[in-house]
Amino acid sequence: MAERKPFLLRLDPQTLAALQAWAADDLRSVNGQVEFLLRRALRDAGRLPARGVTEPAHGAAAADEPKGRSVPG
Repeated sequence: MAERKPFLLRLDPQTLAALQAWAADDLRSVNGQVEFLLRRALRDAGRLPARGVTEPAHGAAAADEPKGRSVPG
């Protein structure tokens, strides 16, 4: 498993509450939700390879998929 480094993040209470609710809907921890959202944003911006060394090992695609409500698209 890749080394993880701690990182302090300050959020206003409203943003944190929304993030906690979203994480709960997707059956993730808040930390897991933040990592998921950051990886997705980096990939969408072309700043992270679609499949690269920075992603978790085997089974990562399934782990990254939202597990709660479907997202309208």
